[in-house]
Amino acid sequence: MEKRRKLNVELIKFLIGSMLVVGVLMLLGSSLVNNRQYRKLYNDKALEIAKTVSDQVNGDFIEELCKEIDTEEFEQIQEKAVASDDEQPIIDWLKAKGMYQNYERINEYLHSIQADMNIEYLYIQMIQDHSSVYLFDPSSGYLTLGYKEELSERFDKLKGNERLEPTVSRTEFGWLSSAGEPVLSSDGEKCAVAFVDIDMTEIVRNTIRFTVLMVCLCILIILAAGMDISRKIKKRISRPIELLTEATHKFGNGEEGYDENNIVDLDIHTRDEIEELYHATQSMQKSIINYMDNLTRVTAEKERIGAELNVATQIQASMLPCIFPAFPDRDEMDIYATMTPAKEVGGDFYDFFMVDDRHMAIVMADVSGKGVPAALFMVIGKTLIKDHTQPGRDLGEVFTEVNNILCESNENGMFITAFEGVLDLVTGEFRYVNAGHEMPFVYRRETNTYEAYKIRAGFVLAGIEDIVYKEQKLQLNIGDKIFQYTDGVTEATDKDRQLYGMDRLDHVLNQQCLSSNPEETLKLVKADIDAFVGDNDQFDDITMLCLEYTKKMGD
Repeated sequence: MEKRRKLNVELIKFLIGSMLVVGVLMLLGSSLVNNRQYRKLYNDKALEIAKTVSDQVNGDFIEELCKEIDTEEFEQIQEKAVASDDEQPIIDWLKAKGMYQNYERINEYLHSIQADMNIEYLYIQMIQDHSSVYLFDPSSGYLTLGYKEELSERFDKLKGNERLEPTVSRTEFGWLSSAGEPVLSSDGEKCAVAFVDIDMTEIVRNTIRFTVLMVCLCILIILAAGMDISRKIKKRISRPIELLTEATHKFGNGEEGYDENNIVDLDIHTRDEIEELYHATQSMQKSIINYMDNLTRVTAEKERIGAELNVATQIQASMLPCIFPAFPDRDEMDIYATMTPAKEVGGDFYDFFMVDDRHMAIVMADVSGKGVPAALFMVIGKTLIKDHTQPGRDLGEVFTEVNNILCESNENGMFITAFEGVLDLVTGEFRYVNAGHEMPFVYRRETNTYEAYKIRAGFVLAGIEDIVYKEQKLQLNIGDKIFQYTDGVTEATDKDRQLYGMDRLDHVLNQQCLSSNPEETLKLVKADIDAFVGDNDQFDDITMLCLEYTKKMGD
């Protein structure tokens, strides 16, 4: 009897210990993953802002400013201003050098970026041998101009041409996500570095608090469960288990068929887990009998679900423009598009429509994930983009507003990569905006070639609120084409797990599609993808669109 009690105690200890270890490890692991995701998100944001600042500021002016402040004359003026706590001498010096207006313009630009993007610190420094010199710091005013501080080991690599990768670190100012991007002059020389620091202190604190709270809660729940288990487990009883095992094997082998008359019937009243196991076995056997009886009905239900998914596929396909030629009464353009979902319903979508009589819009997008959730998010994104695209409206404003609306109700953390362009059928001007989507291919009739049009991709839609998207432009001439697609094209995989890739797409466009109209182009590309993939399964939606500018409106 004593031996049985000891075994039960050891079993309880093992169960509680295992549950505690697994629970705590899972919580710590999820906290670590969540922390990494936050760090990456903020690092990407800091780097993107730093790149934007470095691209927008006048590198030649900053290079000239660096030369002017690296003189004894300015050092004396700077010392005088700091000693008197008066920035007027520095302002007068800038005016005397004819640099005040440019300096003030950049300072105001940095201040607006800092305020709009909720940045803790935003500044530009000149990197010297052993120190960094402040050039711009909108938070501190003119007194920081020329201020030197010792160059830390982290920034030591900026003496050369190495890039400073974004990091999250704990500083005297708290937890900061920091990134730096070189500012280049017109001749490509690095003259300074734009730094961005985003405050993550509150996020880190909340993460630690949440983790500690969850670990404590997990321990309390597991201890409570362990106490309940220890109360219910009384002793080991081998004979009832043997009888139950023998009867279960007999039923499992189907020796007497599967009906309610053959359900195990034993005299077990131990009032503990053994009796519960006995009743559970009876319930399981009843469930097996019901399963055997319902197998035909379940099969029929699966067939019904399959039929409904086929209907869903047809409904989704009907939501996308699928009648071609799309505009039979218009001869200024020719357009064709296709989508092949990886599942019954997909997350990719395309759209094209007339904004007004002379402007035509195209949309290509890819929703994260697959299946029904992605398809539902696709419907929302497609509707918002189309509804907000109005005549004469800046496409950057369209994506900015759509992004904020999608972020409001994005509880599942989904996002959309999207590209929208509007073609002026009179002038051939093609305005576009890109939110993390693939670069399009542009065909020029003059050179008879397709070329990947390299554009800077903005952040994805539904990722972060208040992202400002920028509209860009390119000029199309008669006979030029735009070929746009989703990553299901370039990431199609063959049996050797090799990707289709941009090079192969470029090759098929320039070798087989130069004289093809949009419909023929998409069919040739899809045939090449199918030949490459072979019998391998399709893992992602494959969506393509081709627009040809055939004639100026009014000619």
